[in-house]
Amino acid sequence: MDDDDGSLIGKSIGDYLRSHIRTVPDWPAPGVQFRDITPLLQDPKVFRVLIDAFVHRYMARRPDVVAGLDARGFIIGAVVAYELGVGFVPIRKKGKLPFTTVEETYELEYGSATVELHTDAVHPGQRVLLVDDLIATGGTMMAGKKLLEKLGATVIEGCAIVDLPELGGSGRLREGGLQVHTFVHFDGH
Repeated sequence: MDDDDGSLIGKSIGDYLRSHIRTVPDWPAPGVQFRDITPLLQDPKVFRVLIDAFVHRYMARRPDVVAGLDARGFIIGAVVAYELGVGFVPIRKKGKLPFTTVEETYELEYGSATVELHTDAVHPGQRVLLVDDLIATGGTMMAGKKLLEKLGATVIEGCAIVDLPELGGSGRLREGGLQVHTFVHFDGH
């Protein structure tokens, strides 16, 4: 069978997923190549392959909880948690959670941002998988790791669909003690 139709035949999971990620040039700023994962979610077969890739990776070393980073990490993380039969917790931007929270501020290219987690989201000793769509500079994922650890959890791995290695985030995360896995790498940013 010819795989020009985007089927998985003859492709690795990474190549298959890459073939369904849209690159939007000059968004949100000139010179940026935005990696848009929404096509992965729109096609039910592609979405199933994506979720299955996550589930197969963590089936044998199942976490107690999946934590998703605001906002696309919610989409992937919630479905992965459901498929693994574990709970899901959202790590939100500051001011979005209604209960008592812990927060972590991190640096952006220009300025800073803060994420929060409910204080009862995880318990000491729980093993957590941290999920997002993309790793760029690594700031959001590292802030999520720190939040989970403040509550006594152990982050077993940070997993994302896409890594932009030239921005250095995955390297910084590893240097910060977080195991990282991604399915697709894009050169440039």
